[in-house]
Amino acid sequence: MKIADYISKDVKALTLNSKIGKAKQLFDTLTFSHLPIVENKKLIGLIMESDVRTVYDDNLRLIDYKDLLNEFHAKVNDNWMDILKKFSSNETNILPVLTDDNIYIGYYELTDVLHYFNDTPLLNHEGFFIVLEKNSTDYSFSQVAQIVESNDAKLIGIFVSGFKNDMVRITLKISSEEINEIIQSFRRYGYNLLTKHKEDLYLEELKDRSNYLQKYLNI
Repeated sequence: MKIADYISKDVKALTLNSKIGKAKQLFDTLTFSHLPIVENKKLIGLIMESDVRTVYDDNLRLIDYKDLLNEFHAKVNDNWMDILKKFSSNETNILPVLTDDNIYIGYYELTDVLHYFNDTPLLNHEGFFIVLEKNSTDYSFSQVAQIVESNDAKLIGIFVSGFKNDMVRITLKISSEEINEIIQSFRRYGYNLLTKHKEDLYLEELKDRSNYLQKYLNI
């Protein structure tokens, strides 16, 4: 199923001539944070619920409040990562969708997009998540993939999940029956492991050495 298959048209967009009272009624029955406003199939903008609630005269029209409109949208060919980013950056749970010719064709709901995300192999395929950290000038996706595949494992997904100072944080999901060798390989290449795994024999070895040293000191 493609992400574009989740485009919805269930709720008809408002127009600039729609009354404030109409917008309030929709917000009363829906869980949307915003409502799209469309004229002649062109997206004019979105009105936020909190802004609508500040207008007390329900007979006033949205055209009188154009200065309150927000402007954001997705294009029909956007990928799901770009779509999720737009949901987050605009703090919204509804995202209008436009064609390449900027024609309004519907909207995404955040819950539907998250369902799509849950159905991707990154989440529903069996495997291990590993979070690594390395200097941003010293890592490469090709090296990460080479380390995984040289240990007879499959790389299901990989993405940069954060930056801190000069360090980059990389999250990857791996399909493998043996993860310890992969973990040790990453350490040999200078990657810091930020997640804990029961299969990590290196940590068990450090623990055993620490216990032995403590017993020695107590003699």
